[in-house]
Amino acid sequence: MTIKEYPQEQLAAQPVGYWTRAAADLVIGGLRAALAEENLTQPHWWTLNHVAGTPGEWTRPALTAKLAPFDDQNTDFEALYADLTARGWITEADGRLTLTEAGEAGRLRAHDRNAKVHARMREGIDDATYAATIDTLRLLVANLGGNGDLP
Repeated sequence: MTIKEYPQEQLAAQPVGYWTRAAADLVIGGLRAALAEENLTQPHWWTLNHVAGTPGEWTRPALTAKLAPFDDQNTDFEALYADLTARGWITEADGRLTLTEAGEAGRLRAHDRNAKVHARMREGIDDATYAATIDTLRLLVANLGGNGDLP
């Protein structure tokens, strides 16, 4: 990929809101499209990863409370849990969620799809540059009164 070079002064004058929105829209859109190939939404993905990370620890209410603040799709989490249960991807014992073998296989397929989006996004960007970008965005967020801590 070839991208035009600009002088630092011209880049420093660019509107950060435009570039952060453009980047966010493309990253989120790419990830959502990759997940949709597996008939998943981002909240499905978050759910699968949280349950996989700590099997038998999450209850529906606790996981919903954890994920809902990040959801911009007005997700009905009860319907989401019902969907994953109907697929045979999660089970529930004593109110606690666990992935099934099929659920882990689906999660890994979705992970592979997301990894391709991340790889495409990071083409030509080394770890130091990426880390500096994240750190700059954290500072922008903190400077505007947001939480600059890593999620």
